[in-house]
Amino acid sequence: MLGQMMNMPLTTTSILQFAEKVYARSEIVSVTADNPLHRYTYADAFQRVRKLANALKKLGCEDGDVIGTLAWNDYRHLELYYAISCSGMVCHTVNPRLFPEQLQYIIDHAEDKFVFIDVMFVPLLEKLAPALPRVKGYIVLTDEAHMPTASTLPNLHCYETLIGKESTEFEWPTLDENQASALCYTSGTTGNPKGVLYSHRTTILHTYATAMPDVFGISVRDVVLPIVPMFHVNGWGLVYTCPMIGAKLVMPGPKMGDGETLCRLINEEKVTTSAGVPTVWLALLNYLDQNKLKVPTLKRVTTGGAACPQPIFDNFREKYGVEVHHAWGMTEMSPLGTYNTLKPHMLEWSEDEKTKVKLNQGRPAYGVEIKIVDDNNNELPWDGKSSGSVKVRGPWIIQRYFKAEADATDADGWFETGDVASMDPEGYMTITDRTKDVIKSGGEWISSIELENTAMLHPAVAEAAVIGVSHPKWTERPLLVVVPKAGSQPDKAELLQFFEGKVAKWWIPEACEFVTELPHTATGKISKKDLRTQFTDYLWPDA
Repeated sequence: MLGQMMNMPLTTTSILQFAEKVYARSEIVSVTADNPLHRYTYADAFQRVRKLANALKKLGCEDGDVIGTLAWNDYRHLELYYAISCSGMVCHTVNPRLFPEQLQYIIDHAEDKFVFIDVMFVPLLEKLAPALPRVKGYIVLTDEAHMPTASTLPNLHCYETLIGKESTEFEWPTLDENQASALCYTSGTTGNPKGVLYSHRTTILHTYATAMPDVFGISVRDVVLPIVPMFHVNGWGLVYTCPMIGAKLVMPGPKMGDGETLCRLINEEKVTTSAGVPTVWLALLNYLDQNKLKVPTLKRVTTGGAACPQPIFDNFREKYGVEVHHAWGMTEMSPLGTYNTLKPHMLEWSEDEKTKVKLNQGRPAYGVEIKIVDDNNNELPWDGKSSGSVKVRGPWIIQRYFKAEADATDADGWFETGDVASMDPEGYMTITDRTKDVIKSGGEWISSIELENTAMLHPAVAEAAVIGVSHPKWTERPLLVVVPKAGSQPDKAELLQFFEGKVAKWWIPEACEFVTELPHTATGKISKKDLRTQFTDYLWPDA
C-alpha cells in the first residue's frame, strides 16, 4: 500500500518562493569590491533574481546549460545561485584560488557557457580566455562605474546593465527534483579536479539536515556570517539554509580573511553565528587580542575543512564566551557529514572533559551513514579505539563524479572518503589522519593530526604541521614544521620536549623546523603535499 500524500518536487525554487513570502523583510548585508556595505532584503534579492533569470534567457542560456561563477560571498553571487539553478541550469561555482591550469581544465571540462566574475578576477580570466573556446561570454559582477575599461575578454557584459532593464516577472519552470542544480570541483590534490554534480533533491535534503538544532541550529532570530566561501561546496549550504529559515545574512565579500572587517561586521550587524576554516578564526582571534576588542553578540562558530587546534576552542570560550563546534564533510558529501554538539549528560562534565569531546569531528547527521573498515574492508567496532578508513553513504552523497564512466562507490554503495578515524560508543568520530598523510614509523601508525593539535597548545606556536619524512632506520619519522608567533623565538629542543607526557614517546617528532608560513590549499587547508615536496631531501640532524 502506498501513502496518499502530495508528491511535491524538492527544488531550490521552493526556498526562493517561501523566503520571499514569509521572510521578505530579512536582510542581506554584503561587502563588495564596489560597495563597502550593501544592504537589502530577501524581497529585494529575489526580485533581482527574476531579472537575472530573464537576462540569462536573453543571453541564450537554456535548460541544462552550465553557468560558471568566480565570485566572493556577496549578494550578487547569491542571486546567481538562485537564478541559474531555479531556471533549470547548473550553477558551477569555480574556486579562483586554484592554479590557472586547474581553472582552465575545470571551466573547459564543465563546458561553462557563460562565466560571471568579480572585478578582481578579470586579469586572471583574460589570460585563460584564449584556451576556453566553449565560453560564449563573460559578465563582470559590478556596475558601469567600476567596469574594467580596457579588458580583452570577449563578449564582455556589465552585470548591473545586463539585468537593469529586465522585467521583475519570471515564470519559474517546473523542475524534476533529480535535475542537476549545482556543480563543484574538488581541489584536485592528485590528478585533475573532479566534478561533483548536486541535484535539487540532494540540496533540499542537505538543507533540512543543516538546519537541525544539533547541526547549525539556525533560527529566524539569528544573524549569520558565512565566511566559508560560496565557491567551495555551496558555502557549506548556508546560502540555502538561511533563506529557508529566514535568518539575516552578512556576507564578507573579498574580506573573508581580514580580522578587522570580520570584527566590524560581527559587531555592527550583531552577528550571532558564523562558519569558517581554522585559519579564519586565527585571524579574527589575533585581531581581537591585539586591539583589546570583544564580540558580545557572537554566540557560536562552526569550524571545518581541517582539524581545529584546541587554543581556538579555549580562546573563544574563555575570552569571548563563544562556543566552537567542529563539523566534518567534503565536496562529495554536499558537504555535511558530522557535527559536534554535546549530549545532555556531558554538560555536567569538567571543561577539560568537554573540550576533549569537542575536539573530535562530532556525530553523523541523520541521513549520513558512516562505517570504518580495516585494510581488508572488514567493518570495525565503534569502541573509540579501533581506527580505520571512513566510508559513507546517504541521500546527499556522491554516486559518480561528473562525466565519469564508473561509480565512485564500492559494490555495496559506500563512498571511501580518504579519512582515517575511530568512532566511539556515543557516535562521535575522531579523525586521526587523511589516508595519504598517515605516518608509518617502524611498522606502526602515527597520527599527524594529534601531533599538530598538541603542538598548537604551545604558547609560542602560531601554526604547525607534521609530515612523515623518509628515515634510514624507521622508514618514516614525523617532522614538526612550525610558524612561530610574532615576537616569539622558540627553541627547537624545548618544542619537542613539550610533547613528552602528552603523546606516546615514540610518536614525538624526530626534529623541528621553523618556517615563515605554511603552504595552504585553495580551500584553506595546510597542503601536506607541498610540505612533503619542500622537505623531500630533508636530512635528519642525527642521521
